[in-house]
Amino acid sequence: MSTPRRSPRRTAIRTASAPAGGPVDRPGDDEIWPRVTREIADDLAVDALARDRAGKAPFDEVARLQEAGLPGLLTAPGPTRRGADWQAACAVVREISAADSSVGELLAHHYALSWSSRFFGPAPGTGGTRSPALALDVCTAEERWLLAGGIEPPPSESTPGLTLTPAEGPGGGWILDGRRAFASGVTVADRLVVGARPGGSGDLLVVLVDPGHPGVFTEAAADRVGQRLAGAGTVTFDHVPVEARHVLGALPHDEHAVAPFTALAPLALRLLLVHVGLGIAEGALAEARDVSRAGQAGAVPADRAGGPTGADGALGAGDDPYLLLAYGELATAAHAAAAVVERATHALAGGLPAEWSLGLEERADIAVLVAAAETVTGRAAVHITTRVLELVDGAAGAGAQGGGPGFDRFWRNARALTASTQAAHRLRDIGDHYLHGTHARLTLLA
Repeated sequence: MSTPRRSPRRTAIRTASAPAGGPVDRPGDDEIWPRVTREIADDLAVDALARDRAGKAPFDEVARLQEAGLPGLLTAPGPTRRGADWQAACAVVREISAADSSVGELLAHHYALSWSSRFFGPAPGTGGTRSPALALDVCTAEERWLLAGGIEPPPSESTPGLTLTPAEGPGGGWILDGRRAFASGVTVADRLVVGARPGGSGDLLVVLVDPGHPGVFTEAAADRVGQRLAGAGTVTFDHVPVEARHVLGALPHDEHAVAPFTALAPLALRLLLVHVGLGIAEGALAEARDVSRAGQAGAVPADRAGGPTGADGALGAGDDPYLLLAYGELATAAHAAAAVVERATHALAGGLPAEWSLGLEERADIAVLVAAAETVTGRAAVHITTRVLELVDGAAGAGAQGGGPGFDRFWRNARALTASTQAAHRLRDIGDHYLHGTHARLTLLA
């Protein structure tokens, strides 16, 4: 077991269009963001296989995202900031994931966490203030923070979680202690957003933590099967002070007291991760198509193909009916998954602007669509990446430099991403809602 260590901190990446200390000025319209995303995705795709095999912490990958201004895409509009909507954010995650799904997962968690103050902050009219939401948005944009962490409470009361104790002194605040594993980003994050309970029980407080504090120790996850560059790891918090202004909000212990808008938080993350899975499937299929078009997928014996043969008695890859049939099946699976995902994305994007006026029925309808998208896309991603691996991996030959096309990474990434999703639970919730109109539980747990 490796010794926990503090992750090195990155220096801020600055560009000529955004001088040091100044805000990011990235237009959030339908033309600019797709172009910026496409450029970054093309850049990441060039060395995706080499970086996957190296398995290093994704500092360089995060720097590429920050230079493009992508972490600030969902921030609140301002005089020099124009943010995009959730549909645009999902599209960005999907395209980045097609090139490198580990980086797509980093971005997915960041986008979900960037709305933590909105989801968990006080509702209007409750006497609280909404300023933390604005502060988090502004800092994320102007400082180009990458957020990581997780707000999910422990799966049971007996499971140790992160705890808060009141800080002594006139300034108030809290002291954070505990240890938690996180799926993405903690080895390279600029700030951590985590959920912890005062005294280990009661309502969950959502707090912002600087991972550069001497009491924060990060241990990178080693030997991951897939998503190797997602920055997963375990973080230990040893007597870390949390100022009162860094408490972003709260999640009630009683699930019946959770507002429907707050309960959109886990759905937003789950849907973003669905876009990661869809990106994996589409990226694998597109790369396999390029290999087959180049004639590297090999020939099929004539007795299997049942068509005209060349001089050597075999069909070329482009004429093989079985290969065409396979690609037709896989393309159809990808199109079907995309249709379900787009419907869920549209529903979530339509529900978010309602904020605290969102009703239970609306939230339940969104939850069902997200669950359907998870189920369909999870199965499609695993199926497509498995079939692609069978079709083209090794086509360059066992002795080829670099070990062949490397399509195993798509399969490994799809399996790693979907392993924790309980498809049976999702289908049960969908069926219960369809038959009885039952609402899924308002919980942050997967």
